Amino acid sequence: MINIALPKGRLGDKVYSLFSDIGYTCPELLMENRKLVFVNEQAEVRYFLVKPTDVGIYVEHGAADIGVVGKDILLEGEPDVYELLDLKLGRCRFAVAAREGYKEDPSLPLRVATKYPNVARKYYAGLNREISIIKLHGSMELAPLSGLSDVIVDIVETGSTIKENNLRVVADIAPVSARLIANKASYKFKGEEIDRITKELAKRL
Repeated sequence: MINIALPKGRLGDKVYSLFSDIGYTCPELLMENRKLVFVNEQAEVRYFLVKPTDVGIYVEHGAADIGVVGKDILLEGEPDVYELLDLKLGRCRFAVAAREGYKEDPSLPLRVATKYPNVARKYYAGLNREISIIKLHGSMELAPLSGLSDVIVDIVETGSTIKENNLRVVADIAPVSARLIANKASYKFKGEEIDRITKELAKRL
């Protein structure tokens, strides 16, 4: 039995379709219900429906053997897992954005608003730039517009929301997409099957 942590939502639907194509079907998962665990004994698969930000935790701690999680969550949370494959779904990027016309003052700490403090700290540490983190949970774009921050570090997909709010991308940090991850102990004991899953998924990308 292989245990798979599946992110809830649109990404999870796409990921399930990929797993289904390689033989890990679970028809009950497509039915309208409130269940969170789905098992198909014949296909020897068990799916856990998990909040996307929790997938890495379920896999790291061995509740799931494998899972699919955004690279943004891997970079921010740094779970102790193996990253096996870029599924090329949900593509976007981490970027720094500022108001149009903003001029940085290198003599002052940079005020950075973000939902991703670890990503921001690592990026600016690499630039030897002193920063002050402002952790937000809502719309990032408002922070520089209101004077709360100098810049934001956020996920950018098309860039339209940035432009509509009179901001501009001033630096790209890292590409983001969905990744297949594996628990390290599971990989020792179920490595053959996990490798087969990885190869079969790669053929369909």
